[in-house]
Formats: sequence, structure tokens, C-alpha cells
Amino acid sequence: MGTRKTKQIEGTELEAEKKKKPSKTKPQVKKEGSKKKASRVKKIVRGKKYSKAKKGIELREYPVGEAVKKVKEVSIAGFDAAVDAHINLGLELGKEDQRVRTFVSLPHGTGKKVKILVFAEAALAQKAEEAGADKIGDESLIEEISSSGKAPRFDLIVATPSFMPKVARAAKILGPKGLMPSPKTNTVAEDPAKAVKELKQGKVELKTEAQPIIHVSLGKVSFEDKKLIENLKAAVEELNRVQPSNVKGEYIRSVFLAPTMGPSVKVDLASLG
Repeated sequence: MGTRKTKQIEGTELEAEKKKKPSKTKPQVKKEGSKKKASRVKKIVRGKKYSKAKKGIELREYPVGEAVKKVKEVSIAGFDAAVDAHINLGLELGKEDQRVRTFVSLPHGTGKKVKILVFAEAALAQKAEEAGADKIGDESLIEEISSSGKAPRFDLIVATPSFMPKVARAAKILGPKGLMPSPKTNTVAEDPAKAVKELKQGKVELKTEAQPIIHVSLGKVSFEDKKLIENLKAAVEELNRVQPSNVKGEYIRSVFLAPTMGPSVKVDLASLG
């Protein structure tokens, strides 16, 4: 009897000790820690140069001439930075008929050197080379790309429609790199020489992505003010030309200019003409 009683007491004490032991899981602490970590990730810390540059921008809309001068002033890069335009459009998300995709030839280019590879037949290939193509490709190059799995080091690839079935063999490599020629990007062309000229001279794509915002490079900080203004006006004019017919309210809602490194400047829409 005594033994049984002792076992019962020991068992009871052991259960009591187990109940006293703190739980190994601390959900509240973990959740708080994860929240703090998430907030740290989201927080954007600006450097002293950026903060100082931003103080020089007034909370107002600048006439386009002033905006261009100001965006040059607030560039904090130690190189000839790009000047980009961010154009907010009054489009409804999720509506396919309110997506915008078009091309415009900026009158003064973007200042960026574009390397172009062309796949075309003999006579057309020669004309494309004369127009400024950096290299003319052939079937052996396509086989090389397919077998190596490595995309060639070019910014764009232009091909004639008749050459596309051959280029398609390397689609798995070119596609993910954004190099696969397509009629939508004007890189499948009956006249590759003309396509090369336009692309070299500054033909750019204006396209809305997940948000109804157009991002386009207008040139470099070293560009004359007049050239940047004319490039911006050309982009805005093209966007107005392709405005979807069912847009309600204001179409172009705002335009901001920003250097590669530095704060943005809001443009007065009325000054764009």
C-alpha cells in the first residue's frame, strides 16, 4: 500500500512540476519581433546628400523649364546621371482596354548607347550593318546560344519575320532576358535597317505595368535644358495620342522628373502645352 501511495504522490508531483514549467513557445514575443523586423525592412533611410538636396525643392509644381533646371541641381550622383520622367495616368486597374503601350522616337535620344544584334538575310543584313547594327547574327550563333544557354551581350535583338522561326530555337534563353524579338516591341521588322536607326536614335517604349504609371528616360543631366524639355513633350504628346477612349476624368494626372540619384520634382502640367 505504502509503495503504491508513494508512486501516486511521485506521479502527482511530477505532473505538477510539468505544469509549472514555462511553455517553450512564446508566440507574442515572436510576433512582436517579426513586426519590428518587417518595419525595419520597410523603412527607407536617406543619406545626408539626399536630404540636403530635397530641402532645396519647394512643395509646388514647377513650370517645365524650372523643373528641368531643378532636377539637375538635385542630382547627387558622381556621374552623368539619367533624367527620368514618371507620368501618372488616370487609368482603371484591371481593365485591359485601359492599358497603354506605344513607342516614341525622342527627338534627342536618351544619351544611352544601345548595342543591337540583327538576324537578317544577306542584303537586309548588309543594310542593317550600314545603319549601325553592332553585329549580324546567323544560324551558327543561334545554335551557340541554344547549346551554351547563355544570352549574347546586347541590349536589343532585331530580326526579320522570315528569320524568326530560326531565332525561336533560342527563345528559352532570350525570352527571360527580354531579348526575344517581337512585333509588339518593333524588333521584328521587314526593314531591319530602319528599325536599327530608330532604336539607335532614341526610340523608346511607353508602357503601363501593374500600376498606371509610365517610366521613361529623357536623357542625361549633361543634356541641354531644351533637349530634355523637347523629349518630355514628345513623350506626353504620344501618350495623349494613344489615350484610351473610355478614360473617365483627368488622363495625365501628374508628371515628376527625377535624376538617377536624387529627389523628384513635380512639373506643372499646364507648362507642357
